[in-house]
Amino acid sequence: MSAPTASASPAPAKTRRVNVRTPEVMERVQAEVETHYRSVLVENLRKAGGVLSVGNTTIRLARDFGFCYGVERAIDLAYAARRVFADRKVYLLGEIIHNPEVNRQLQEMGIISIPISEHEATLSKLNPEDVVIVPAFGAETRLMNIISERGCSVVDTTCGDVMSVWKRVRGYAKQGFTSIIHGKAEHEETRATSSRAMGDSGDGHFLVVLTLDDVDYVCDYIRKGGNREEFLNRFAVSASKGFDPDKHLTRVGVANQTTMLKSETEELQRRVQKAVEDRDGVEAATKNFQVFDTICGATQERQDSLFDMLRKPLDVLLVVGGYNSSNTTHLVEIGEKELPTFFIRTAECLKSFSDIVHFDLHLKAEKTSYSNKLASDESVVVGVTAGASCPNNLVEDTIIRVFELRGIPKAEVMAEAERVAAPVE
Repeated sequence: MSAPTASASPAPAKTRRVNVRTPEVMERVQAEVETHYRSVLVENLRKAGGVLSVGNTTIRLARDFGFCYGVERAIDLAYAARRVFADRKVYLLGEIIHNPEVNRQLQEMGIISIPISEHEATLSKLNPEDVVIVPAFGAETRLMNIISERGCSVVDTTCGDVMSVWKRVRGYAKQGFTSIIHGKAEHEETRATSSRAMGDSGDGHFLVVLTLDDVDYVCDYIRKGGNREEFLNRFAVSASKGFDPDKHLTRVGVANQTTMLKSETEELQRRVQKAVEDRDGVEAATKNFQVFDTICGATQERQDSLFDMLRKPLDVLLVVGGYNSSNTTHLVEIGEKELPTFFIRTAECLKSFSDIVHFDLHLKAEKTSYSNKLASDESVVVGVTAGASCPNNLVEDTIIRVFELRGIPKAEVMAEAERVAAPVE
């Protein structure tokens, strides 16, 4: 990751942030969004406690899954932008969220997605009549400055949890602390956060770490120094320009991409704090180390809900969502430690129980596997969950597909779900 370029905030006169959430627009938008993504089946299952059994097949839903408030808000704003600016070109920086179905819908509505590799080149050609949607992950300061300089109207859907992280890393920079950010260096959110870690004056520093091996390497350097060139080579694409481990690890503050695995982030925080304490002593370390929990509430809820669901017997777990969704990926990591887990994008991945197309986190590619348990005539319990960027209609499609492959028609599934959801008289 090349170091984000920080610069002074753009002149207010050039910034044209637009409020598209007027009552008359949102009424139409919400009806349209509901048509695209609502699921009566999922609603009924939630009323029934998340469990549906038909014949010898049982589906168990996690308590919390699917769209979070930040994702719903981002989608609403994107739909509203298309309606408000019906006669103008509307551009989107990359993807609104990491779900291919949602992004496909926006493209069909005429919203022009700008690939990450083309952000600067495309933005530099826009004019004041153009509209730019900033996705839920936010955008780097250099991109926001280009948009402002071009005089475009901006519909900013950045999640509030992400902006809370930005506030924290700006504070670190102002106090002379380097931000150690737990995240994926090339993820849009982490790039946006890294640019804020440079501080308002642009002289701050950051280091992005992903694995606990990365953290241990950094902690060893904090304790006793090391080979500076080796350090810089290891973090060549995940450190700020001019980063010097001999200088910039003296005072550090930890933050994170909001969708990381909570337990891993907490362990990272603990290890970095211990390294600073070992170097400086416990009392002095309080002046050289800061931490702030920036895991988003929805991410934590979905992880906690999956842990709860795994306490009961399950034969197979299906995790539904975009393959590039960070929070969904961590649900898969949790599940695969306990039982056969399939990371599927949509129900279409369930071609048959002997032909399941799913994403392998270790190979970083799709592959085809099978499930003897699902394909058998034995009773089976299937767990289903989804990341914060997955709409309910895709969860419904997955549930229906499982039952159909087990020989149970959709009409029977829908009828049983309605029955178990009905209030007891």
